[in-house]
Amino acid sequence: MNASPPAPSAPGREASHFDQLTRLIHEQIGVRLPPSKRQMVEGRLRRRRMALGFGSVDDYFHHLFEQGGLEAELHEILDAVTTNKTDFFREPDHFRLLVDRIVPQTLQHRPMARRRSLFKVWSAAASTGAEAFTLAMLLEDLSGRLPDLNYGILGTDINTEVLEIARRAIYPVEQMDPVPPAFRTRFLMQGSGNLAGQVRIVPELRQRTRFARMNLMDPQYTVDRDIDVIFLRNVLIYFDPADQARVIARMISHLAPGGHLLVGHSESMVVRSAQLKQIAPAVFQRN
Repeated sequence: MNASPPAPSAPGREASHFDQLTRLIHEQIGVRLPPSKRQMVEGRLRRRRMALGFGSVDDYFHHLFEQGGLEAELHEILDAVTTNKTDFFREPDHFRLLVDRIVPQTLQHRPMARRRSLFKVWSAAASTGAEAFTLAMLLEDLSGRLPDLNYGILGTDINTEVLEIARRAIYPVEQMDPVPPAFRTRFLMQGSGNLAGQVRIVPELRQRTRFARMNLMDPQYTVDRDIDVIFLRNVLIYFDPADQARVIARMISHLAPGGHLLVGHSESMVVRSAQLKQIAPAVFQRN
């Protein structure tokens, strides 16, 4: 007689493995994924597990947690579960404030000998580069009116796949709908042949912008400590309050005196520090 299939135990093992996975994700990148997000997580892991030949989530989890596959898969898992929502010129009020007020005032308050020093901007959750290249377009345009403006942009993210897209700087043309027409003409190269329907950011902006992998949960950041402006938008909402406070404290330590931290419009309430004063919605200045 055939033995009964282990149907009741499989879901239990699978649930236990899911709990292990979400604990690991929280430890690594600070993002909590409750049981209600299980279907989303499994969906995002589907392509990876299928590529490895695992027909079910349970088989993939067994490979990770019981066959020693976790270490080799960790980057792939983190890439799969991290959110990559990004648009050019997203939350445009921040960019208007940057151009009209933050950059001119920062340069004006510098000693004359430092006016041409690099104006440093950090896009701390860069994803595919839309925010970083939005900043590059705006600062390049502004440099025509502010001859002292010499800028550099750093974009960081934990997801290696999106960073590769950012470094290539090639995007579907429809992704450029929010870009002002004059900027499209000036800063985008139209693709042809195999790249028809795509555009690439012009070399002048790519040379001003660099991308690197970085985990915001790391206790120390390998970033300059005199950043003029940090964009940390729509990231803090994924962290616990304790992790939010730690990340904000680290960000402050990398801001130049008088530097600015910009967060998502839904995140202003989580920014609490005696070292910062709020000067506009979701915009803070270091004392």
